[in-house]
Amino acid sequence: MHKSLRFATLTVACAVAGAALYGTGAATAGQSTANSTHEPHNIGLLVQEIDSYYGTTADSAGVYQASATSPYAKDLARIESAAKKDIDKAARKALHKGKKPAVVFDIDDTLLLSLDYEKKTNYTYNSATWTEYVAKADRPAVFGTPELVAYAKAKGVEVFYNSGLKESQRAAAVANLKKVGADINLDAAHMFLKDAANPPAYLSACATPGTWTCTTVQYKSGTRGHIEDLGYDIIANFGDQYSDLQGGYADKTYKLPNPTYFVS
Repeated sequence: MHKSLRFATLTVACAVAGAALYGTGAATAGQSTANSTHEPHNIGLLVQEIDSYYGTTADSAGVYQASATSPYAKDLARIESAAKKDIDKAARKALHKGKKPAVVFDIDDTLLLSLDYEKKTNYTYNSATWTEYVAKADRPAVFGTPELVAYAKAKGVEVFYNSGLKESQRAAAVANLKKVGADINLDAAHMFLKDAANPPAYLSACATPGTWTCTTVQYKSGTRGHIEDLGYDIIANFGDQYSDLQGGYADKTYKLPNPTYFVS
């Protein structure tokens, strides 16, 4: 995942709050001093808002799930409905002109939901626990996205995946995607993962064997550029982070909601 470059929303909020408290004199909720700055959003209230947005509940196995009737699910449905109409129109146009249309999907929190991990780690990141979590290959789907993958394929659109997951996590990613029904083009020619040990030549400006300096935008856009160099026209690019979408090489981008962390 792009987790190595990730900044957890709540962790940042804590850091900012701490700096405000010790840098300006003791300012507390409902109380201010002459030196205080604007108080950041209360972290406890923010967690409540996130839980309400997802409709977060723990199932019988203690796994935190999003509700299918939550504001989160409704936002996804609106985005996906519009995307299907756009894909249909763009695919017909591209195929009529003899082009090869393609769509690109991020994986983490675009196709596979990590809400249970976020809740149980209090919205913080640890590489060891994240690796263990991914290896279980048991994340639920982001509502509607496996169907969106299948829809694109049915319209004659080539499906690609562009993820910040590591090359060593490929088997777990494939197994998890199959489990949720996104079982389309899960081969190495269509699923691009981070390979710091042996980066592809098209990322040579920021990655050489054993040395990886690519930002998320460089990695993701460079990969999309490579897909277009293969002769495809990327008509749609889906991600939960703006950095999944920036840098060009896509006719249209779709930002899926994710209020739990931010990747620059």
